[in-house]
Amino acid sequence: MAAGYLEILRARHAARLLVGTLVGRLPNAVAAIAVVLFVRAEGGSYSLAGALAAVYGVANAVGQPLLGRLVDLHGQPRVQLPAAIVSALAMTVFALSGIEPPTLAYGAMVVSGLFTPPLEGGLRALWPAVLRREEQVHTAYAMDAVAQEVMFTLGPLLVTVCVAWWSAQVALIALNAVGVLGALVVVLSPPSRAWRSAPREAHWLGALRSPGLLVLLGSFLFVGIAIGSIEVSAVAYADDHGGNAVYGWLMAGLGLGALVGGSVYGARRWSGVPERRLRVLVGLLALCYLPLMLLPGVVAMVVLTVVAGVFLAPCIACAFIIVDRHAPSGTVTEAFSWLVTTFTVGASVGTGLAGPVIERGGTVWGFAVPGAAGAVALVVLLATGRVLGAPVAVGAVAASSENGPNRAVEPRFSSGDRA
Repeated sequence: MAAGYLEILRARHAARLLVGTLVGRLPNAVAAIAVVLFVRAEGGSYSLAGALAAVYGVANAVGQPLLGRLVDLHGQPRVQLPAAIVSALAMTVFALSGIEPPTLAYGAMVVSGLFTPPLEGGLRALWPAVLRREEQVHTAYAMDAVAQEVMFTLGPLLVTVCVAWWSAQVALIALNAVGVLGALVVVLSPPSRAWRSAPREAHWLGALRSPGLLVLLGSFLFVGIAIGSIEVSAVAYADDHGGNAVYGWLMAGLGLGALVGGSVYGARRWSGVPERRLRVLVGLLALCYLPLMLLPGVVAMVVLTVVAGVFLAPCIACAFIIVDRHAPSGTVTEAFSWLVTTFTVGASVGTGLAGPVIERGGTVWGFAVPGAAGAVALVVLLATGRVLGAPVAVGAVAASSENGPNRAVEPRFSSGDRA
């Protein structure tokens, strides 16, 4: 397993792109907790803190596919770096001006979220150009999913350390400055500067004109709901079993499970089409959520969260392959960005849904939400199997494409019967 990942990291530019992307995405990964801590430090209410974080999340969900389309049209450096700078400047304005006046605070959240660069989608578009071999790209997708889980686990810890050492204001500014440096590392790399999207047919729907991609997004909306509802349900469980420390252990358990599952998944080469494999993985994901309803003691509950997280990273890694298979020519960055947006929106819906469910039925029904959401995600995949099983062909497009036909384009793999 280690040898497979080391082979990827030894490829020229691979480690730089992976690390640069993770660092560049750090402000986005910690935005919610950083904003909440800053607002509370300024004397603001939890309601204001939650509202500002929500505005940032919605703006980010809107901006990712829009910026992804611009990347496909104009290349990565011309979009990613300016967007990162604008987003960081907006967050800096928020940090320096505080929560008064509220209109300025909300405006800064909108701008910062809207201009968060689509580094995640950009990295997945670059892997074929860096690694060349299809099986290496699939391993890189799994490694990418694992690294993402690590970042979302360690990121909040980094924020709390920065706040403890300095202040919430310094943490906001410093983390966003680091994010710009990460984006700079990526866009100055030769693969990023040389990458061009494949010629694309002019169409206002862009990547969303692919029926298979729409099916995948519909399914992953409910996977996101499952993740968001677990986070809220874990808070309710922790309130009854020891407080914040228990909540931290539960979240760490989910991250550890995803880390283990993604690492094992990416260490082998899988036969068969990825669409069929995704149905199995989503089914196992939903099944592993159900034992959380038992609400055992803390140690046993942490073990159950580890099990619940095992199939998340494999689901995400498999979805990356399917996105690449179904994205219409010239829309690969936008397509990956739509997956990020859908997952984010789903998590937000799950967060909002779990609260009322817990208030009416208790913690046990809060943990029923992720299992139910996972089951619906599986039903979507099963009900639309024929649509998802017909990938969009990668090939020439009409002469009236939006991109110049003589531009160099990114390599794309047609996965065929191997994934």
